[in-house]
Amino acid sequence: MRLHIPVPVRWSDLDAYGHVNNAQMLTLLEEARVHGFWSGDESVPGSARVFTGGADADTFTLIARQEIEYLEPIPHLRDPLDIEMWIGNIGGASLEVCYEVYSPVGSDERKLYTRATTIIVLVDSVSLRPRRVTEGERDILNNFVEPAIDYRRGK
Repeated sequence: MRLHIPVPVRWSDLDAYGHVNNAQMLTLLEEARVHGFWSGDESVPGSARVFTGGADADTFTLIARQEIEYLEPIPHLRDPLDIEMWIGNIGGASLEVCYEVYSPVGSDERKLYTRATTIIVLVDSVSLRPRRVTEGERDILNNFVEPAIDYRRGK
């Protein structure tokens, strides 16, 4: 199952060409990830809400790696992008979060703009050492597991 997270494109996300800047894409993906997997956002139906954010959280989620494949420039849109998110893999202390960024829900033509992956490592906030995914977290996250993205890589 995939989460569908609506994320608006802000004016400040655009570059001189009137498209979402490539570096700003990381911020849009972060917004989707936080709304989908962190507790405290009850506005997104079906969110996993597995982790607690903030400086006083027991676990920090750190980014180990990100990969983005830009398929088409994203123009400024009044309606939010539809960011589909799922888990490609659950490791011992890490998660592979996968994304597909689509045109807004209800658009005349559904367009896939970007595909991306973020590897997140769970870290104990006291020891600052990686910590294992708990069985409870794994049970929730398993509802969102689908095959990971197979990138074109110059094909």
